[in-house]
Amino acid sequence: MKNVVVIGSGISGLSISRMLKEVCKIEILEKDKSFGGLIKCERIGGNLFHRVGGHVFNSRNQIVLDWFWSHFDKEKEFIKAKRNAKILMNSNLIGYPIENYISQLPEPQLKAIVNELLDKLSNDKTNVENYSNFKDFLIGNFGEELYKIYFGPYNTKLWNTDLASVPLEWLDGKLPMPKLREVLLSNILKSEESNMVHSSFYYPCRDGSQFIVNRLSEDLSINCSYNVKSIEVISSNLLSINDGDKIVDSIVYCGDVRQLHKIIKIDDSALNQAMTNVANLISNGTSNVLCETDENDISWLYLPEDKFKAHRIIYTGNFSDTNNEGTSRKTCVVEFSGKQDQLDMINELKLLPGNLAPLSFNYEANSYIIQNQNTRKDIAILKSLLKSYGIFLLGRFAEWEYYNMDKCIEAAMELKESNFFSK
Repeated sequence: MKNVVVIGSGISGLSISRMLKEVCKIEILEKDKSFGGLIKCERIGGNLFHRVGGHVFNSRNQIVLDWFWSHFDKEKEFIKAKRNAKILMNSNLIGYPIENYISQLPEPQLKAIVNELLDKLSNDKTNVENYSNFKDFLIGNFGEELYKIYFGPYNTKLWNTDLASVPLEWLDGKLPMPKLREVLLSNILKSEESNMVHSSFYYPCRDGSQFIVNRLSEDLSINCSYNVKSIEVISSNLLSINDGDKIVDSIVYCGDVRQLHKIIKIDDSALNQAMTNVANLISNGTSNVLCETDENDISWLYLPEDKFKAHRIIYTGNFSDTNNEGTSRKTCVVEFSGKQDQLDMINELKLLPGNLAPLSFNYEANSYIIQNQNTRKDIAILKSLLKSYGIFLLGRFAEWEYYNMDKCIEAAMELKESNFFSK
């Protein structure tokens, strides 16, 4: 059996470790004191805190679904919920996605949007190939008015970057491509959106995504508080971690790809240049606040308006009643882009609906990845060069892809199916 080290214990690291553990000797190295990566949770006075957003599971890939449910009892251990997302605009709740609920907007905005959409009907198709960046795509498909009141301000707030610099490849699998006739018919017929990636989802009855982490980590060797400082080649087919502390056949790296040029010590000019090329990729952190909130039936609330610094509220207390065991009220997580001052966030909460009362705070330095025009090409080159040494990249920050949980599992499956680990 090959001796394989997996660096990083988020959903990607845990998934590939479970997939390989029957054919390889696996050890996971995790720099933090606890495993789980972005989807780990903790109890604060009995209330469950999703420290980075609110993670749920669903997938349209049947192979991913089959693998996931082989580890869980869908009927007994999970709750199936329908997504009830809203957008807060002008103190009113608008349905999500906004293009299907433009009939709920004030008449002047509604008329401007409908006129623009009617003008675009001749291009009623997926127009990804006609645009070079995210901003042009949004304006080209939804019009200037919808971009001005929602798509522009919300996405700029969330991603904290110039949308014109974001390539469209980044959108793969993340947004349904608009079909204008369907948009107009949805507004006329008042039909519900069923094609969104998260139109429905599964959520653990207890402990949220921490329950998923705990189950997938069972019977795995996880070494927490282990900082990988160096990776070297010591023979044609062996790798050394931290000056010989670990000698392995191969490595699955699920950490931050920007750090590799500091860690990998291999005399290979092409590889070193490839690592340097990705060392300055941009990411956003998030500041999250666990709050008590008034009763409601919302799952996600999006906040596009500039008067709010927060960009969304995730009502995790509505996902399972067991998330609210420390309060008589419901709980939620308010998410801000970037590092925010705690006092500023407390003051911002007063502006938001629900009579929010803060319970706990968390800052995650890296939550969202931002691609540029060269990112995928640079990552592909780096992957190819690393593979020759038995080092593989996997996960959101290693592959620099905005993977949700199901996409992490899917990428792990693709790596496992490469058959390298069974050779």
